[in-house]
Amino acid sequence: MLLFFLGVAVLVLGFFTYGALVEKIFAPTDNPTPAETMADGVDYVKLPLWRIVIIQFLNIAGLGPIYGAIAGALFGPAAFLWIAFGCIFAGAVHDYTVGMTSIRNKGATVGELVGTYLGPVPRSVMRVLSLILLLLVGVVFTKGPAAVLFDLLQRNIPSMPTWLNPTVLFYVILGYYFIGTFLPINKLIAPIYPYLGGLLICTALALLVMVLIKGYSIPFEGFKNIHPQGDPIYPFLFLTIACGAISGFHATVSPVMARCVASERQVRTAFYGAMIIEGILAMIWACVPMAFFHNESLKQAIGVSASDVAKLMFDNGALNNPGGVVNTISLSLLGGLGGVLAVLGVVICPMTSGDACFRSIRLQMADVLKLPQHSARNRLLILVPLMTIGILLNYIDFNILWRYFAFTNQLLASFALWMGTGYLAQNKKAAWHWITTLPAAFMTSVCMSYIMTAKIGFNLPYEIAKNIGITTGLISIILAQWLVMRTKRKLQTA
Repeated sequence: MLLFFLGVAVLVLGFFTYGALVEKIFAPTDNPTPAETMADGVDYVKLPLWRIVIIQFLNIAGLGPIYGAIAGALFGPAAFLWIAFGCIFAGAVHDYTVGMTSIRNKGATVGELVGTYLGPVPRSVMRVLSLILLLLVGVVFTKGPAAVLFDLLQRNIPSMPTWLNPTVLFYVILGYYFIGTFLPINKLIAPIYPYLGGLLICTALALLVMVLIKGYSIPFEGFKNIHPQGDPIYPFLFLTIACGAISGFHATVSPVMARCVASERQVRTAFYGAMIIEGILAMIWACVPMAFFHNESLKQAIGVSASDVAKLMFDNGALNNPGGVVNTISLSLLGGLGGVLAVLGVVICPMTSGDACFRSIRLQMADVLKLPQHSARNRLLILVPLMTIGILLNYIDFNILWRYFAFTNQLLASFALWMGTGYLAQNKKAAWHWITTLPAAFMTSVCMSYIMTAKIGFNLPYEIAKNIGITTGLISIILAQWLVMRTKRKLQTA
């Protein structure tokens, strides 16, 4: 458990140190924000900072920091390292960069930002990628909570009606998304999300407290890979734990809150800070199953290894049925009512992100089609076909959706970070471009290695795929340095 607490301490320290450095580089001003200059009562609405932090946290904290962390725990304590350092140096920088550049570009969505700082071709690629990702996320974050909620109802209602099945719950949740996406942000989301965020955080903390009270421990045998299926840490861990460390999905939803920020000086707390909170949530959900299933193993044998614990987690669904793992742990540690509240907290998490997801698609489509969103008719023109596509995607297997989501998600994160490099270069901050270039190159390498070796990609031998990925990352650093220097010379001669 010491490693867990060290990871949390590192995350908090990262906010006050590296977060402060990132803020200094971007140099917040007192210029009016889009929430003031473009207020429309629908999307551009000034909100208090504390509401923005909680809403941003719920927007980005989908299934990733829970399901992803549970699946990432199969790799062992190495998951803690990726969550802590990935969050500080990659994920929080990513979210801050998108939030700040969006504010400085009239609340623009990420596809438009990429076009502004990387060019028209990347803009087109990013538009397509972000829309595909958001559609995948929207459906995953509808199917996921529907499955968890159905499992919860099955466990607690002995004679549950046959018509109440995951498909019905899917439509109910999708209907909620339609309403939440259609209404102005200050009518539904702003008033109730702080309470939902409180429930999510409190239930996660309650699970952690119960683990500590019961004296559970995590078997530590170094940072070796203990994944039961033998998946290598590089690149698979870095795609498995996405939202808890870095996630391109955040780039698509961060402009939602960028349109509500009252001052640029709030950006570090609103975006970097929200990501740190999500990192802590991911640390908890990586820690609790490792400790819980270690205790379960000890009931059967003495001196179990870390690999035994990983296998028990896998056998209980940590990879293919993380919702079942959530139910098992929550009800075991917190009892009936506490377990129900904990599971509801987990259901809320993806639902709030799903709502943000569909709202983000609406905003992106509105930017592309030039449809002002203060008009209810224009919102419906986008939402009706959008929800229809969501219904059709429901018939694709969840595991297939999740695999494509994981790759697309991290690829989009790479694009968003490269956009940050372009922004810094164009705004005479070339000396600091490394804060986005290095994590961008790393994630580019991870994505390339994954798609080269994964079954959904080229299915090449691992060593070949790994070398291709590493080479791609190194080349991208060289190209970035060349482009940054070229931009710097252009600015000097302009």
